[in-house]
Amino acid sequence: MKKQTGIWIDSSKAIIVTLDGEKQKISEIESNLENKIYHEKEGSKGTFNGSHHGSDENKFDKKRKNETNQFLKNILSNIKLVDELYIFGPAETKIKLEQKINTDKSFDSSKLKLVETAESNLTTNQIVAKVKKFYH
Repeated sequence: MKKQTGIWIDSSKAIIVTLDGEKQKISEIESNLENKIYHEKEGSKGTFNGSHHGSDENKFDKKRKNETNQFLKNILSNIKLVDELYIFGPAETKIKLEQKINTDKSFDSSKLKLVETAESNLTTNQIVAKVKKFYH
């Protein structure tokens, strides 16, 4: 039997559904991505009282890039043994995962069958159903 896997992914988490014959396994990986830049000079209404927040944004961008890379590596380590892969989700993180798969020499990118946009508010049961529908 082939290990068929589907991943619903956004910037906050990935839900991995693996179908192996009659068995199914569901796992969730949290991203730990920081989504907000903190500025010491930020006013109470979100305005800046100072003009030197550019370096904070650069630090944030670099940190976020590193956190995203770690998140994607974590996902890849969980799907090394799959035979077929289907990725879907609402945001650009699915594209970043696709790019990571295509550039990671330890992962066979021919296993990737499809990457597509999906709703952001899917329940775990809906995600499982979507993966089953894709493969059957």
